[in-house]
Amino acid sequence: MCSSDLIAAILTLVGYSVNDKVVVYDRMRENMRLYKSMPLREIIDRSINETLARSLYTNATAFLALVPMAIWGGSAVSSFAIPMVFGILVAGASSIFIAAPILLFLGDWRRRHAKPAANDGKQADGTSGKDKQIPAA
Repeated sequence: MCSSDLIAAILTLVGYSVNDKVVVYDRMRENMRLYKSMPLREIIDRSINETLARSLYTNATAFLALVPMAIWGGSAVSSFAIPMVFGILVAGASSIFIAAPILLFLGDWRRRHAKPAANDGKQADGTSGKDKQIPAA
């Protein structure tokens, strides 16, 4: 059976991992706006490099706080701290090594399935947007 400590550790790790991924994806979004002509792979690489120190410091701090709890915390604390120690390692690695391939896959999928956006300057009704006049109020 799963104890409530184990469930609490798993839910904490899910939140921790999601937060870490949000930071990485947010940096990717910012860099996509800044470097519009740069290829997607380079933007992702640059974004991960920019957030890598933050992710490593956060993971190392949490890891160093949890290791003594897992070793000397007793049975009540160690049932929470041991899954957290392993989870911190997995969550940190997934933020770096899983976030980028997901974005690359989605970016390639979006590019392959994108409809032609230009349509030679014509709108859906077949007219060009330049010829339309705005009605007077």
